[in-house]
Formats: sequence, C-alpha cells, structure tokens
Amino acid sequence: MPWRGVFQRYVLKCPVTEAGVSRRTYTHEASLYVHWPYCLKRCSYCNFNKYIPRSVDHVLMTQSLQRETQTLLHISQVSCITSVFFGGGTPSLAQPSTIAAVLETVSKHAQFSANAEVTLEVNPTPAGKARLRDFVAAGVNRFSIGMQSLNDSSLRVLGRDHSPQEALQTLSEARTLCPGRVSVDVMFGLPDQSEDSWQSELEEVLSVCDDHVSLYQLTLERGTHLFKQVQLGEVHVPGDDVTATMYKTARNILKKAGFLQYEVSNFARNNAVSTHNIGYWKAQQYIGVGPGAHGRFVPHSLQGVLREARTQTLEPDVWIREVQQHGHATRRQIQLSHLELLEEVLVMGLRMNEGISHQHWAEFSPEANLHQVFGVSEDFQQLQQRGHLILDDGGLRCSWEGLALLDSILPMLLLRLEMFFKKPAASAATAGRTHGQRKR
Repeated sequence: MPWRGVFQRYVLKCPVTEAGVSRRTYTHEASLYVHWPYCLKRCSYCNFNKYIPRSVDHVLMTQSLQRETQTLLHISQVSCITSVFFGGGTPSLAQPSTIAAVLETVSKHAQFSANAEVTLEVNPTPAGKARLRDFVAAGVNRFSIGMQSLNDSSLRVLGRDHSPQEALQTLSEARTLCPGRVSVDVMFGLPDQSEDSWQSELEEVLSVCDDHVSLYQLTLERGTHLFKQVQLGEVHVPGDDVTATMYKTARNILKKAGFLQYEVSNFARNNAVSTHNIGYWKAQQYIGVGPGAHGRFVPHSLQGVLREARTQTLEPDVWIREVQQHGHATRRQIQLSHLELLEEVLVMGLRMNEGISHQHWAEFSPEANLHQVFGVSEDFQQLQQRGHLILDDGGLRCSWEGLALLDSILPMLLLRLEMFFKKPAASAATAGRTHGQRKR
C-alpha cells in the first residue's frame, strides 16, 4: 500500500483546548529526525557526520532505520508525530522505498498530526531530480534543496557535485511537485565573493525560488579541506565586516521581496515556514534516528521523568550492528537539568523573530517569569535601551537589529539565567550547552 494511503488511515489531530488552541503535550508529541549518513563525495567545507561508501546495503539500512524508529517511539511513549525531516548526508540518495518504510513504521506505532510536514533534503544533481516524483509518492510533501550557490566557481571551491543549471532544473521539478513547499539553501561569505556579486546572486535566486529561503554564512570548520586552503592562503574569504554587510543586504532584499524573516537564517512568504525546525526553536521534543542523530525527549518507558539529550552512534556499520543487537544505537544519553533545559529554551527561542512568549516560558519555568529572571539586570536594561532586546507584554525577543547581534547577546543572557537559578543553592547544570539538528 502506498504510504499516502497509510497516512489517510492513521492521521489525527493533536489535542486542542475548548478555545480551539493547540495544547502542547510535550510528553506525548514529538517531531522525528532521520539521518541518512551517506554521500557521493565530501564537500570542501563540510564536517558533518557523513560517509562515502563503496556501496550501500539499502535493505539492511532500511530495516535498521525502521527498528530504531520503533524502539525509540516505544521508549518515548510518543503518540503523535508532528513532522518528519530526512537529513544527512544526502538523503536523496536513499531509495524512495526506504522513506516509505520509515513513515509506515511511524504510522504503525504512533499517529501523525493533521497536515504533518515530511521534508527531504535534496542534492540538486540529475540523480536527485530524477527521484523527486517517487519521493512524493513515498510520502514526502516538502523539499529542502541544497543549492548553496548559482555561481560555477563558488560551487567548484565548495566541492559541490552539481552545476547552477542542474540546481535550477531540480528546483523547477520540485516546485511542480510540491508548490509552495520547497526551500532552497543559499550560502554567503564564500571565497572571492563580493558584496555586489552576492546581491546579484541572491536576486537571481529570488527570481526562481519558491516561498522559503535559508541563508547560511560559510563557516570554516577545522579539519576540512577549505579550512586548510584558507590557512595556507590558497583561497580568501570575506572579512567579518563584509559578511555582516552581506547579511544585512540579504535581509533587506528578502523583505522587499515579501519574505518574512521568522528565524535568524530562515525567511518565508505565504506562511511557508518549516514547522519541523520551529519545533526545535520552541524546545519541543524530537526523536533522532540514524547514525549520529540527536534527540530530546522524556524516556517514559524507562521510568524517566527528565528530558534526555540523546546521541546515536556515529559510524553507520557500528550503528547498524548495535541496532540489530539492542533495537537502538543510543551511544550517549544525558538527563537535562532544569537549568540546561531553560538554556535551550532561551538560546533556541531567541533565534525566532517572535522570540519567547510569556506563556511559552511559563511552561518550562512556572516558578520565575521572564521579568523576574532578566528584567532587573543592568546589562539587560542596557541592551533594551540600545534597542537590541525587547521585553514587553508579548514576551522576550530581539529587535530587527538585535537579531543580527544574537551571538554577542546570548552570553550575557545565559550568565544571567545561570546566576538566577543557581541562587541560593547550586544547580548541577553548566551554561552554554545547546544542541539541535543541523542542516546541510
């Protein structure tokens, strides 16, 4: 039976209050992240958990993903899955039947919320384009396309295995299959990229894209080929002042094009936001399946009462063996203290344009509201006076200018949070640890 038929049989609406407003059942609903670890080649800038195999046993990989999904759903006792995200690696190299099998496993052991978002990351090569229709038939209803650049020389420096024309063809096919539900990833701060060339490239992207754009500044990660090239002076990247201007320019161009910046790196029009990623930013539960995947949930079937941060075994072969032996391959699990959980609520929530509402904060911190924790701090008040932070009846959020300065604002807020919750007795937590699934 096609998975779409299964979806129609098992879909439900998550609990709602009498007023019709969704009631977040943090212990009974979650999103699902599925990591496909394989790629055809490693990009020069990438340090993600990915592998270049000689061959892939798709049957064994599918069985292992299904079994770990079933086991972790049982451990979490989650009954409602709100979204699924197939990331990597290059999940568009997986067989559509693998995607369908994982989704059917979910439908057998939990239920999907109404209009559940199912996203697949796509590498815009001819092979990726050729399978899009089959992925839709398997149950995917949203694509995230790793375009990265429409400049030939930039793609070569990044080590990408597609051309600008192939990216445009893949984007066109994806928009035909999932109109209004296609995102593109675009990078700035690339080697030899100027402010003018970046502006021209972004305007070209906006002339062909759908309703969602994700902007990422190139990060030079130690151990990558590109990092070594820059260290040796073989290639040159723009300075911090230039990349700051690039980001500001991009925000203004996207705003004029009708895109709302709803998160530091994400822009949408026609309300085409990524509900899966919003789940991360709102500190909702998520289950991570696959080699190296991360998760955050309360393990009820193990008599857990605290949310755990879980990381699955990194290496695919070892991960498969552990799943066969134990049903899952959780290599690391750490109970999050109250302070650590609030740190994640703060760090992730302030990434969003809407910030953190009083109601949302109270769900995690009923004993102390936002005004009590932050409002009396002199450093905080100075940031308010500069117009970088806003704390009002709506909650806590960054201003338009403050969102661009979030990395420099967070250390003060985290210190304030730690000082508040460690008085008079010390907590077991340490500040600054946050995790989340990363996009390619």
